[in-house]
Amino acid sequence: MRGRLWRTSNPALPEKDRERLVNELMEARRAVGVALKSGDETAEKAARAGVHAAKVALGERGPVWWDDGAPDQNRKLAKNSTYADWWATVEGPPAQ
Repeated sequence: MRGRLWRTSNPALPEKDRERLVNELMEARRAVGVALKSGDETAEKAARAGVHAAKVALGERGPVWWDDGAPDQNRKLAKNSTYADWWATVEGPPAQ
């Protein structure tokens, strides 16, 4: 997304757990929107904490779920990562 690397969910999660966590994530994201529209900072903070918790449980944030020693490059620009050579070959990368 816009040239950034984003960690994928842990592929070892059982499908039932992954579905539940994705539903929790979507519910928390909707709660963030509701809180923003209403101007409720307390609700927004709680909703954002729910988003974070779901992302950690999915493996998209927090401790890495892989064990091959590869570094976590979550949120890094692809052009500034170990994937830079590959990124340069991708047709039409977004201008930075």
